[in-house]
Amino acid sequence: MIPVEVTRRGLLGAVGAGLGAGLLAGGAAGAATATAIAGRGAGAAGDPAAAVAFHGAHQAGIVTPAQDRLHFASFDLMPTADRADVIALLQAWSAAAARMTQGLDVSETGAVGGPPLAPPEDTGEALGLPPSNLTITFGFGPGLFADADGVDRYGLAARRPAALQPLPSFAFDLLEAPISGGDLAIQACANDPQVAVHAIRNLTRIAFGTAMLRWAQLGFGRTSSTSTGQQTPRNLFGYKDGTANIMAEDAGALAEHVWVAAGDDPAADWLAGGAYLVTRRIAMTIENWDRLPLAEQDDIVGRDKRDGAPLSGGGEFTTPDFDVRRTDGAAAIPATSHLRLAHEHTSGTRILRRGYNYVDGANALGQLDAGLFFMSYQRSPEQFIAVQRSLATDAMNEYIRHQSSALFAVPPGARGDGDWVGSTLFA
Repeated sequence: MIPVEVTRRGLLGAVGAGLGAGLLAGGAAGAATATAIAGRGAGAAGDPAAAVAFHGAHQAGIVTPAQDRLHFASFDLMPTADRADVIALLQAWSAAAARMTQGLDVSETGAVGGPPLAPPEDTGEALGLPPSNLTITFGFGPGLFADADGVDRYGLAARRPAALQPLPSFAFDLLEAPISGGDLAIQACANDPQVAVHAIRNLTRIAFGTAMLRWAQLGFGRTSSTSTGQQTPRNLFGYKDGTANIMAEDAGALAEHVWVAAGDDPAADWLAGGAYLVTRRIAMTIENWDRLPLAEQDDIVGRDKRDGAPLSGGGEFTTPDFDVRRTDGAAAIPATSHLRLAHEHTSGTRILRRGYNYVDGANALGQLDAGLFFMSYQRSPEQFIAVQRSLATDAMNEYIRHQSSALFAVPPGARGDGDWVGSTLFA
């Protein structure tokens, strides 16, 4: 376990010896880190190799223009961990993330600057690589506030957001407990897969003794755009995905639909400036889908595969017209299509999608183990629940299986070098 009073240098020594877990920000060491980071600069937003600032009112990785690669990890806190250990871990994670997002090693000594007879403090696979727009985003699961038996392990039960409850069951759920849930979550996104993997690998090492990895997911090929400067990507069914997503440039929509506001939950004002994160691993029966005629695929999705336009006509961003009929009198956009159900039954409810494709080899039947790792950020989990319930009769359900589900409260960002993600909760 990590004592809160330990110095940053002493803690790094413990990591090198394989006994500790983390980096504490603050003091002269924190100032040195800030100087090193400032020397890197923030980088240009359109540069795929640039750096993204870690500190800010909101955590990076939510409205940041979606990168090409993902490494997501969920952790369970160890039974022996106490409140001081959790605080020390979050401080250590924040300090390490602030360095790695700027293209620096996890510590000042890093991969090659330490004693030759001690394990390096950084694993080294990102040496020489640019920051690649790496963002590291932290989330808190229900288990941080009370364990499965209802025990308040860290004195946080009174500050648990009322909305941070296990998601309800949905039609066609086939959830697997080992790859669902978790006490803590880390989302690492980058334009270089090695940079994202390096981040999760080193944060997992830092957590040794306090938290252990529960499950993880790699993703490639974003399935949503979060900036107007990005083109709409395609999912593994071949269709443009996330056409109506909330964009970073739409401050009004973000304030209304994504950011938690002070007063939303009097018990959880610490979450103001944060959001709720839903993750769902959705397996796709690729081979069955690939045998469908193109016209049937279009009818299931409700859009034209070529350009993403709704079947009622127009272009990708044309508002669907559900009154348009075909020559045979049938609705141009079928009643069971994904597009129609998502639009007609959510009454203007919006979420910010940030998902990724995944391919994890082949399953026991020799089929691709592939699909969508869905992630959405919203002001309340009820927004996702409303959207998901609207899809109960979606014709696409025949070709997908929801295997994993999790909900996390994502706190606001660390405001400066002396601050850390989660400080508002533990204040």
